[in-house]
Amino acid sequence: MKKLFTTLSNIWKIQELRERILFTLIILLVYRFVSHVVLPGVDPTALGDNEKSGLLGLLDMFAGGSFSRVSILALGVMPYISASIVVQLLGIAVPSFQKMQKEGESGRTKLNQITRYLTVAITAVQAIGYVKTQVPPEAIMINHTLFFVVATFVLSAGTLFVMWLGEKITDKGIGNGISLIIMVGIIARLPIALQQEISSRFVGEGGLVALVLELVALVGVVIFTILIVQGIRKVPVQYAKRIVGNRQFGGVRQYIPLKVNAAGVMPIIFAQALMFIPATLTGFFPSMQNTWLIQFSDYTSLAYSLTFAFLIIAFTFFYTAITVNPTQMSDDMKKNGGFIPGVKPGLATSSFIDDVISKITFPGAICLALIAIMPSVAVKFGIKSEFAQFYGGTSLLILVGVVLDTLQQIESYLLMRHYDGLMKTGRVTGRSGIPAANSSNAVI
Repeated sequence: MKKLFTTLSNIWKIQELRERILFTLIILLVYRFVSHVVLPGVDPTALGDNEKSGLLGLLDMFAGGSFSRVSILALGVMPYISASIVVQLLGIAVPSFQKMQKEGESGRTKLNQITRYLTVAITAVQAIGYVKTQVPPEAIMINHTLFFVVATFVLSAGTLFVMWLGEKITDKGIGNGISLIIMVGIIARLPIALQQEISSRFVGEGGLVALVLELVALVGVVIFTILIVQGIRKVPVQYAKRIVGNRQFGGVRQYIPLKVNAAGVMPIIFAQALMFIPATLTGFFPSMQNTWLIQFSDYTSLAYSLTFAFLIIAFTFFYTAITVNPTQMSDDMKKNGGFIPGVKPGLATSSFIDDVISKITFPGAICLALIAIMPSVAVKFGIKSEFAQFYGGTSLLILVGVVLDTLQQIESYLLMRHYDGLMKTGRVTGRSGIPAANSSNAVI
């Protein structure tokens, strides 16, 4: 406990870090306050129980509940995330985008600008769909045509406002702007879910013992998730010694940190998008409700869990293959005079790295699949679905990743000012997250 208070005191002594933390907290408070502002022309009392499930529930989670509240920030950062994913995939398939990725800071600036324009286009389309499908007609108090036009513009402006808040946190706060906004939206649902779980345990079955076991299991799942997020395979690299003038360069051994879960949270997002297709089909075609598709409408069913896990494993290999380029890593090492001991430079090095990635990706994909289906397992053990969402899946991975990156930012300030880090031993290391968080605007 003394170490904790000493660390907090050291954080407060650093003026720049103190100002950045306070600025970040103020921006997040503004975001949470504005997220409760309902669209103009909507009667909040007429919305009733507007809770979402399935894909809409995932969107509502990312938006911090704004989606179900018909808030002016209902679309949140999802259009920006979608645009970032599209730009990242274009960087893999389109030569002109690949060239921009290699141009350094100027190339990143161009890609960020393209991402913003694409975000505006995606937001406009999603705003139209949201107004048509998610706003109950009985809740609209003004002319429907006028409301349709006004709401579309307001929702588009709301998403751009959230983007601006994220960029401000990245520039003047502690970084990770967009990711912190997503994390705050997810955490905002935790108190209500925990309260419901406590009430159900003391009013219903289980009591205090069951609640304590649930919390212990949650801590265990979080620890396991941290191990997967932080897990790396160190590939040693030796750099040749070079003499330039009176200075010596190279001659040291470093390593390439290959992540066990290089794909991050993206395989779960892609797999969830596919798993929502059967439920969508049964919604549009009621005659299919008595077929085998109905099993995939229940995320706690065995068929759903097995299919979901298989898709996550497949997407993990796919996303890792398109984002991690062993050939480029080999070429970069060769240009800088580096080589892996015992492996020839060039094609042999590329094959070696590819083989290592394949070996560590398989257990990483299985662990990621286990984390993804943990909420359904928790529900089977009697935990309420709202609280079970924090036992795994997208929400837990994002929470763990963003918290670790934020701690890494704070620790870097402490070490730079010659203070002790956040831990007595070891260092906090970051991870790669969602594409939106990997851009210069929201870097995670």
